[in-house]
Amino acid sequence: MKGKYPISRRNFITLSSTAAAGITFLPPTSWFSDKVPAPMMRDFGRMKNKVTTLGLGGQASLQWTPDDVDPVSIITKAFDLGINYFDTSNVYDLSQLHYHEAFKKKNLIPGEPNYDKKLREFITITSKTLMRWGKPGWPELKNVRNKSNGENVQTAADDIRRTMTQLFGDGNGYYPEGSYVDIVLVHALEAIEENDILYKGIETPIKPDENFGALVVLKDFRDGTNFTGTNPKNEKLIKHIGFSGHKNPEAMIDFMQRDKYGLLDALLVSINSNDHLYFNMKHNVIPVAKAKGLGVIGMKVFGAGTMYKEVPGFSRRPDQIYRKVGSAELPSHELIEYVLTTPGVDTLIIGIGQIDEDPLKCQLTQNFYASQVKPDAMSEKRRLEIEAKTAKAAGERTNFFQLDKIDMTGPRDLKQETVNGVTKITWQTAYAAADPISHYEVMLDDKVIGKVDHKPQVLKDSPFVFETEATGKFKVYTVDKAGHRA
Repeated sequence: MKGKYPISRRNFITLSSTAAAGITFLPPTSWFSDKVPAPMMRDFGRMKNKVTTLGLGGQASLQWTPDDVDPVSIITKAFDLGINYFDTSNVYDLSQLHYHEAFKKKNLIPGEPNYDKKLREFITITSKTLMRWGKPGWPELKNVRNKSNGENVQTAADDIRRTMTQLFGDGNGYYPEGSYVDIVLVHALEAIEENDILYKGIETPIKPDENFGALVVLKDFRDGTNFTGTNPKNEKLIKHIGFSGHKNPEAMIDFMQRDKYGLLDALLVSINSNDHLYFNMKHNVIPVAKAKGLGVIGMKVFGAGTMYKEVPGFSRRPDQIYRKVGSAELPSHELIEYVLTTPGVDTLIIGIGQIDEDPLKCQLTQNFYASQVKPDAMSEKRRLEIEAKTAKAAGERTNFFQLDKIDMTGPRDLKQETVNGVTKITWQTAYAAADPISHYEVMLDDKVIGKVDHKPQVLKDSPFVFETEATGKFKVYTVDKAGHRA
């Protein structure tokens, strides 16, 4: 009897493409096996665990569950496929509780007699908090959000404990000893004003009569300390801290550049084949993250489903969940391969609308096979072809969650100082447009007198520098790899 799993990604793509095109094709039985192929793994920044190239997103039917979909089965199927990265959040409604039911089935509840410690150490569980403040009684500030689905959540510490009780405990406050998540992300960073709050208590002293930000709270729960007073039991409930963002590259870069304390280990970032049509992540945010040693998780490969839906926007109801597999005009496997061959991306999370016993109708199985690609598997020519196809088939306004495209900027915050006959010129990184930045040209009296190669600026305190004994009126220009200047 023929097995149901194609033995190779190539065979699966062939079957998927012919099915999407409505072509009848009878493959040989040698193409199939009873077992799914072992998943491809990648390094994950400086973190110990390797990750599968596909992770399970915590939204779609795990958040907005249709009546005829079992969300727990989606999670357990991901385990069965060998996927080891699992995403959820404190603003994803019942998502964490669905994971709890799946974790019970997979023996991942600490303290239970059949607890599978080996499996727990193999997987990476990530949750998120959208709470920016560390203590109750915070003021309402412009561009600073505080949000959780928890009724009694007032701080980031409350969100951490909520994650523990929902994933591993009774959902009402209790969680067993030994509970932890691998990563907690500062969720959906959008504004520099939020960064200012988040770094309170890190960049500034913790004062008893003042509030502090969520980062120092996350640090307490990572290190088992209680500098904030929010972790009186000195619990170690998280292993790593990171952040997510899909809107504002400037704020995301600022957040990373301010981290001179080794706090951040992970970035969850929107990246897809229409990214180049916006203030893009691939040339601005992702290179900084990789230069700092962060593990990078891609998201929104399908533009939150907008590439396959008539009406753009986040899903807010079960009937808005996309439950098909790509389209003939825009095959989903091409979009997945594009993201996973974007330099710097380690893994990709995708929310699942539904699963099916037939691999050709199953979103999760389709995405799994499509994700079995090496980082260098796609040529630049092919990437450009997919960008053009995406813009034509899905339109150019799929990334409604991302700031509009900008022109390449000149060097920012340019400063000049002369001491003992030596002029020192410093500047902060420029922002790239469609092409990556190559270098900076230093000019004196309309002549180029120096060149400084561009590289990701990892710290705000470490600007680009050029020194010269020449005197006069200096200018500095940004030059990208296509030769554009700003």
